[in-house]
Amino acid sequence: MKSAVIVFPGSNRERDMLYALEKITGEKPIPVWHTETELPKVDLVVLPGGFSYGDYLRTGAIAARAAIMDDVRKKADQGVHVLGVCNGFQILCEAGLLPGILVRNNHLKFVCRNVKLEVANAQTDFTRKYAQGQVWRCPVAHGDGNYFTDAETLARIEGENRVVFRYAEGTNPNGSLNDIAGIINDRGNVMGLMPHPENEIEPLNGGTEGRNLFESVLEAVA
Repeated sequence: MKSAVIVFPGSNRERDMLYALEKITGEKPIPVWHTETELPKVDLVVLPGGFSYGDYLRTGAIAARAAIMDDVRKKADQGVHVLGVCNGFQILCEAGLLPGILVRNNHLKFVCRNVKLEVANAQTDFTRKYAQGQVWRCPVAHGDGNYFTDAETLARIEGENRVVFRYAEGTNPNGSLNDIAGIINDRGNVMGLMPHPENEIEPLNGGTEGRNLFESVLEAVA
């Protein structure tokens, strides 16, 4: 599987993502600077975590207007898989590739700890290696991870089974509506989530369940 990782000023998890992708897919991913206007030919585009542009204006708002994002939208429309993690999720929402927005955590503090995630939809290209309802441990690190949207949009994504992950067992770290930790677009090829699966791929990390997400995409594009 060929993959690309977009790097913005303020990204700080791109190396973790590059490592995870190479470890799992066996192919070296391509880092792409935000000022580029065209992506290489790849099967997966990843927007990693961090603090693009220092989270000024709104988290992800400036990065969503970066030069490379026009081609990300184009490739997503063509069916290329796109994954946004943490700040990447925020950028995808600000870019209109996913509905809703990520706002300040309800306790107004940065949170960095492990949470428990429930697999709410195991029938997507990003989750087929999980079992429906499976609960697994994954780290979070964010100050603006509170997923919010209007009632109509919330009802639609719930009704269309587009909530992919939820915070489980009372571990919601930010106040997200309906404990939402990750969602997918209506076509099923663009997903965003706040937790960091790239940091849960080896036993030394304390768990390997994060691998399932990347292996699911690998299988989907094979």
